[in-house]
Amino acid sequence: MAPSTARKPVSCGLRARKKQRTRDALIRAALELCTAQGYDATTVDEIAAAVDVSQRTFFRYFTNKEEVVFAVQEMVEARFVDELRRRPAAEAPLTALRSAVVLAWDEIGAAIESVVPVELHMRSYQMIESTPALVAAHLRRSSDLEEEVAQLIARREGLDAGLDPRPRVLVAVFSGVMRAAGKVWGEGEDCSVDSLRTLTESHLDHIRPAIDDDWRAGR
Repeated sequence: MAPSTARKPVSCGLRARKKQRTRDALIRAALELCTAQGYDATTVDEIAAAVDVSQRTFFRYFTNKEEVVFAVQEMVEARFVDELRRRPAAEAPLTALRSAVVLAWDEIGAAIESVVPVELHMRSYQMIESTPALVAAHLRRSSDLEEEVAQLIARREGLDAGLDPRPRVLVAVFSGVMRAAGKVWGEGEDCSVDSLRTLTESHLDHIRPAIDDDWRAGR
């Protein structure tokens, strides 16, 4: 029998790696352009052209410009949720939240670096905080994340979040503190991961003192 002359299929692994490289390149181009010239001034065509692909290719990976800008942030949030799911069941809810976010930050640097330079991610975070359209999107996305985390906390504690308000109240406080830390960091001069982690831990350590009934007693 004569050997087959049919072309062998391209390895699925090779194809997947090529798609991942294109996706990562689009993310990096989007963040570089948006941080350099502003989110509103940057177009999808410019992002695609920077990677030498068509607009049609861009839309195979992302539904719009907002989605590509938040791609790395979404990865960071997913890492936090994964860490929270792994926390010991006996751990108190607030302790579990704090431990999860600190552990996520300990590991996220390498994960971010696999897509974009950490410094670029940090600059994009500041860009989001200073762009009204992105602030609104960030708040909307944060609301969805808060609900996911509140439901996770409720399940950990054997509660029904629809009947017991404590999971949502706790997560709302936690998220508010995280946003406050991010705002302080965004307005500062040190845009490193270590700086954000230190500010985050410091702010989280003030949750219990801040909700104490009598602030003046400690004077």
